[in-house]
Amino acid sequence: MSRTTQLFCASSLYGLATLAAAIESGCFTEAERRVLLVCNNAEVPESAPALNEMPGFAPLRDHFDDVLSWNEAITPFHPGAWTPRSDDVPLLERHLRRLWGLGDDRVELVLESVAVPPALAVAQVFTGAPVHVYADGLMGYGPTRAKLDPLVGTRVRQVLHLDLVPGLTPMLLTEFDVPARVVPADAFRQAVGELSGAAGGLPELPDDAALLVGQRLSGLGVLSVGEEDDLHARMLRGTVERGHRAVVFKPHPLAPVRHGRALAAEAERLGVDLTVVDALVPAEVLFERSRPALVVGCFSTALFTASALYGLPVARTGTERALERLTPYQNGNRVPAVLADALLPALEPGGGGTLPADELNDLVTTLGFTMQPQIHPPLRPVAERYLARHFGPRTRHWFKRKRLTSLGLPGGIPKRLAFLPRNTTARRVVRRARALGKAVRR
Repeated sequence: MSRTTQLFCASSLYGLATLAAAIESGCFTEAERRVLLVCNNAEVPESAPALNEMPGFAPLRDHFDDVLSWNEAITPFHPGAWTPRSDDVPLLERHLRRLWGLGDDRVELVLESVAVPPALAVAQVFTGAPVHVYADGLMGYGPTRAKLDPLVGTRVRQVLHLDLVPGLTPMLLTEFDVPARVVPADAFRQAVGELSGAAGGLPELPDDAALLVGQRLSGLGVLSVGEEDDLHARMLRGTVERGHRAVVFKPHPLAPVRHGRALAAEAERLGVDLTVVDALVPAEVLFERSRPALVVGCFSTALFTASALYGLPVARTGTERALERLTPYQNGNRVPAVLADALLPALEPGGGGTLPADELNDLVTTLGFTMQPQIHPPLRPVAERYLARHFGPRTRHWFKRKRLTSLGLPGGIPKRLAFLPRNTTARRVVRRARALGKAVRR
């Protein structure tokens, strides 16, 4: 009888800590061999360290028998863009089985973000392998990012996730009736503790400091580099206005160095003690090493791990602008941004209240339908009901009116007026009316 080999695909220390916690919690059946398949998804992988080269990796590596590189296996292609041609799949599987010493092993796959490469490519190469998916932070609460081939989707056995939003079940892969399973918080914190203990080179952090969390939104195309610098400065000013004089800034591991420099200049202007932690470790390591008095961010998953798993106070800022800029509408960051805007307290006064818990499931279901209506057509009645009751000043920036109009949902332009945006004469009349209004006001 052939042995079972489990391939765990990971690209970040956060994901690796989630996998280690899932293994320790018995979320997978026993296997004769467990292999960590490292994927470096940086824009230029050669310029950024791979997961197994990051500080703190060593103790988590002990959960696996071997460590392999997906980048090396598919070079010179970029792992974030390459998928195999269907005709090449049998040859590629045979090649990788020989390269990785799999032989005739029964292979199981544990993947993140299965709808896109590199996870999708791994699933396509190992055609008959059962698949387990672990949620990529808050994105797991949203719909599957693209219509998934049933030859992949029907092989998924479970979606593993941290309970970052208590009471909310991930929407990921529900079109295939895949059950969700919570990875215990204690096991995750233990894995982060192992990572923290091995991550040297971190500065001593001031007691009771506020922690600002960066996200690399400019790298995602959501903001320009200058706008992201302005967002960090806004975080700092809001934190100072709350009375904090010691602040720690944790940029995203792949963020440019200039973010820290720009914020340091603002901190000097405000007379604030700023510590920049540019080590390649997740923010959760800082939660483990100290207890920040406040964690501030835009819509980072770290805000929810801080609140739900570490019991730390949090605040968000900049979510409205981020939601305006997210394109296309079905961008996988839309649900995380809305969750932050709806559930977390605002940093500045007058930044909006938090959403009642009993509305949360219907809100996320509505977002899921408007983002992926072809994948989830049965959810239309929930979306119609939610928008008819709740669409208004507090909620309208979570949705795009153009999207609601195209789907014929409440909050969109009524059908009898839908011709107006495309009507040249109507647009000309509106422009003249606006010009007249400005002239009168002068």
